[in-house]
Amino acid sequence: MVVMDLDEIARKKQKLIKQMNESGKERNPSEDHAIGLKTLQNPKRRMIMEFLVDGTKSLEEIKIELDMSDMQAKLNLDMLEDAFYISKIDPSDKTEYELTIRGEAYLENVKTGVKK
Repeated sequence: MVVMDLDEIARKKQKLIKQMNESGKERNPSEDHAIGLKTLQNPKRRMIMEFLVDGTKSLEEIKIELDMSDMQAKLNLDMLEDAFYISKIDPSDKTEYELTIRGEAYLENVKTGVKK
């Protein structure tokens, strides 16, 4: 089970809300849920999320772990990011990906047995 204190939950929720607002994607809840369901239908995308449960990973790490080409990895990562299950971190040296609080909630509440 993912254990977070209330301050960490609030911080992660605010970060997700900020990302959603800054994305410029205005979605109603029905559209947002439809995008989420479509995104999570693909088992590779769920595997990416499970791989990220231990912390941030680079594009290369994800490609190697899940035996994906550049194009496959980017397509799946873009869809997860568009649905706000993961977020991209762009430090100066390399791009990394992490679970958002939404991604953590999916793994905790829907995908049983996956724990951070």
